[in-house]
Parts: sequence; C-alpha cells; structure tokens
Amino acid sequence: MRRFDFPVDLPHAKAVNQTLADVRRLRWSAIFVGVVCIAGAVGLFLLGDAWAYIVAAVLAVAAATSVWVALWAPRKVGTIEQLYRDSPLVPAVVAAERARGLTLLALVDIAKPETSGRHFALVTRNVEAVPGHRIAIGERVPCAAVLSDRTTRNDSGVWQMVGPMPIAWGTRDQKVIADAVAQIPEVEWRVLKDKLTMVDQVDATNERRLELASKELPPELR
Repeated sequence: MRRFDFPVDLPHAKAVNQTLADVRRLRWSAIFVGVVCIAGAVGLFLLGDAWAYIVAAVLAVAAATSVWVALWAPRKVGTIEQLYRDSPLVPAVVAAERARGLTLLALVDIAKPETSGRHFALVTRNVEAVPGHRIAIGERVPCAAVLSDRTTRNDSGVWQMVGPMPIAWGTRDQKVIADAVAQIPEVEWRVLKDKLTMVDQVDATNERRLELASKELPPELR
C-alpha cells in the first residue's frame, strides 16, 4: 500500500476538510436527537400513564444510542493525522464542475490487505472546493483514500466504503502537494485521463464507484 506522510496543517484542515465536517455534522445531529429524545422521555415519564412509561423507555434507548453514536463517530474515523497517515495515496482529477463545487474522479485499489490481487475502481466525490488546485477539468488532485466497511460481516474481499480525501485539505504547502503528485505513477494518471468521460456513469451508481475489469487496465496495473 502506497502511503504519503506529511505534516498536517490542523487549522487549515479544520477549516476546509469535508471529511472532518461530515464527522462533525454526524456528531451534532446525534447529540441533537439525543437531547430531543431525553426531553420527550422526561415529559412522558411525568405524565404517569402506563403507555407513557413504555414510550419513554423507547425514547430513553434512542437517546442512549444517539449518545453512543456521538462518542463513537470521532473514534471510529480517527484523527485527521491518522487518516492521512494510514490511508493509501491515490490519484484523482477534477472531472466535472458543478453549481456548488467540483466532482473528483479517483482511481482506487479497493482490495483488502488479505485479498490476492488488486481490484481497481473508479470513485467519485463531490467537493465544495480544493484549495491550491486549479478549477480545470483534468487537474491532478492527489488524495488519501479513506477505506472502511459498513459492517463487520463484509467478506467480499473489497472495502465497502471509499472516500477520496485531497491532500490539499491537509496542507497549504504547494511543494507537499507536488511531491504527492510525483509519487503516483504516471500510468495511474493516464487511466484517469482516459476514463474522464465515465464520471457521470460512476456518479450515478449507488456506491459512487465502478470496478474496472482487468482488460480495462494497462498491463502494469493488472
């Protein structure tokens, strides 16, 4: 697995990194739901009716679940430094412009470590902005591919969830970004260039990814 180690600019990452923003939204949503459920449970308990006790108990369980999610989400994802350090470096390019941002098209090996061979897939991600990069179709955007599973019962041999996270969301240093681009073999960049027209097809899938058959890849990546 190819990794790229660099000093993460935390203030910058907290300001622009959408992965962190997604975790924050999930956490605050869980806290809000938990507070609402607790308030509802208390109100029903004070009614003193048998049915109210039952509903209050259900709300209490929901509140406990929400609190657990609020505590679990940041630990599950890890710190931004851990994400960049532990996630593979992958190529991505600006594939489309949208009214409120861009669509990135990435090439990611989604095979798990215990899986024999590689399983390359095209992956899309809509982003609001990628500081330090031109808004131009084909612009090279090196990313860390955040890989995870939805459940512990996944035995498919490939990761269920893939999220390209631009290196530029972790640093403002143009040299660092250029070094990341240089560490990715040119053959991988060429694949993305050749597959740019598939961005809408990939983006329309449920998982926003499309596995590539071996014959669709150059010999170096088979």
